[in-house]
Amino acid sequence: MEPREREQMPFLLLLPNLVTIAGMCLGLTSIRYTMVAQFETAVVLVLLSALIDGMDGLIARRLRATSEFGAELDSLSDFLCFGVAPGLLVYRFALGEVNAMGWVLVLVFAAACCLRLARFNVMRGEDGAGKTHFTGVPAPAGAMLALLPIYLSFSGLLDLRGAPMGVAFWLGLVGVLMISRVPTFSPKALRVPRWGVGALLMGTVIGMGLIFTRFWLLMVIVDLIYVATLLPGVWKVRGRVLR
Repeated sequence: MEPREREQMPFLLLLPNLVTIAGMCLGLTSIRYTMVAQFETAVVLVLLSALIDGMDGLIARRLRATSEFGAELDSLSDFLCFGVAPGLLVYRFALGEVNAMGWVLVLVFAAACCLRLARFNVMRGEDGAGKTHFTGVPAPAGAMLALLPIYLSFSGLLDLRGAPMGVAFWLGLVGVLMISRVPTFSPKALRVPRWGVGALLMGTVIGMGLIFTRFWLLMVIVDLIYVATLLPGVWKVRGRVLR
């Protein structure tokens, strides 16, 4: 092989990392819009970064372009997008700069996200890791749960800005769930029975309709459904959630 050819890398091998960097840029831009109080735009950018986070790993596996570099880059991007950005967003939206305890729980949430990602990296090479279930709430799902008070406000169901301590403790609870031993849903383990195919298709139709009519209500529903899936796991490990 010529030296020049050895110095070149196929574009397809770089594509997953480019997607990861794009998601990281969305997370950073979300922080920018949070700072200027454009909260709806900031939330949408976090949601888009979560969508991209699901794509980069899939692309890497399909192209057989997985690498240790890409995995570490993805974790660093996830910490920014799903630990830092949602924490700052909830803080600016509902907690206020004079709420010291609120800031403490924002730190708890961000630190829990960091610990969750570190544990995932350590367990990544174990056989079957993430195939049947995750241990603790994954970082993207944790970010979506953390934003529930904002979804409720935007949907018009409940404005929680008048109850900042409730929002703060919710943020802390989500952080605990991320570092917990609670078994949580993994898409890789999802199997749909034949009788449920029609219901799933119709659910997709309803979801698409809500995206363009009552988007924030849809996000509330998605979060509540996810919380419902956590309850059996929480009951199963009760008393040893963090052990």
